[in-house]
Amino acid sequence: QVQLVESGGELVQSGGSLRLSCAASGGSFSTYNMGWFRQAPGKEREFVAAINRSGDRTYNEDSVKGRFTISRDNAKNTVYLHMNSLNPEDTAVYYCAAKIRGSYFASPIYDYNYWGQGTQVTVSS
Repeated sequence: QVQLVESGGELVQSGGSLRLSCAASGGSFSTYNMGWFRQAPGKEREFVAAINRSGDRTYNEDSVKGRFTISRDNAKNTVYLHMNSLNPEDTAVYYCAAKIRGSYFASPIYDYNYWGQGTQVTVSS
């Protein structure tokens, strides 16, 4: 059973930066594709970014390209989401997810096998 625990979410001003972390345990982290998703009030959970097993390939949703960067450190069993130039539209609960099989690229939500509980990011205007 894989466990994922997000941290780093907090209140930040518009234009600010934040780094989210997701610590994995209970599985073989380096064999998993990893992703970040977010869910704003009244909205469906949406894809943000994904990274492959070795960390040398990433894919970002269009609205965060140039602002958010996903990375991973397999030695620490941790995946990160670096967020820059934050705006109120980025306010959401951010979730870390692990995908056991297949490719990191363009995976739908239901293809991810394990999820964290989420961490709240609030961007003030």
